[in-house]
Amino acid sequence: MEDVNRSDTSNTTLLNNKGSVTQTFSGEKALPIGTLTIQQLLQRNIPEYRCEICRETFPSEYDVITHKQIHSRKKPYCCEVCGKYFVSNSKLTRHKRQHTGERPYHCEICAKSFVDNGGLNRHKRIHAEDKHYRCEVCEKSFVYNSDLTKHKRSHTGEKPFHCEICGKSFSDNSSLVIHVRCHTGEKPFHCEICGKCFSENSKLTIHIRSHTGEKPFPCEICGKSFSVNSHLVVHRKIHTGEKPYLCEYCGKSFITNSHLKTHKLKHTGGKPLKREV
Repeated sequence: MEDVNRSDTSNTTLLNNKGSVTQTFSGEKALPIGTLTIQQLLQRNIPEYRCEICRETFPSEYDVITHKQIHSRKKPYCCEVCGKYFVSNSKLTRHKRQHTGERPYHCEICAKSFVDNGGLNRHKRIHAEDKHYRCEVCEKSFVYNSDLTKHKRSHTGEKPFHCEICGKSFSDNSSLVIHVRCHTGEKPFHCEICGKCFSENSKLTIHIRSHTGEKPFPCEICGKSFSVNSHLVVHRKIHTGEKPYLCEYCGKSFITNSHLKTHKLKHTGGKPLKREV
């Protein structure tokens, strides 16, 4: 072993067939870690393993070797559906659920499902009403600051994510990723029942309900259920009488914008309206 950068602490570089890992430790007499208190662990420079590329530290040499695959782009685990590679088998397993639509982690409160436990735990905070991030414009609150940042763009109109193909801009990166698929024709989400493919996982989820008959969105007024939440939103307006879409020609109102567009054809002689630029 080779001593490197010796000062108050000494660094030892461990060599192996997968690269070098730096181990740092103090010159004090070693004690079994199990005999030390947490305070003593903080005061002593307990051996640690450091990535020489980004200087991040890890508890073992194995953890560093696994981590360094990110830098070396060694991704031995390949998805047989889309050909994408991953650093670990667990990441590949999670990715595969995008193709199958599998969401094995379920919220006990609202029955919403997620592809991994991390997504479920993140979601659960919504029910806990732990919303510390408040919008100064409309006072809507959010669990995460990242969600507040995205929301603020609805007020400012900021769209920092741009499509390199057509130049269209989006307020968040996930919307851009979905949009790019309309250019590439990529439809990575496959229905295991009929084989139909979709560009978005949410569309696959809705499609699967056409096979299962599931209608998880019930109307609290009349009990009628719907497979898509947007259909429930439109249905509720029947009870409330709300008709927010107004015809500028005759003043007649409609529940949905599509109904308004169909109505306007009567005024235009059946010709579709020109889009405003």
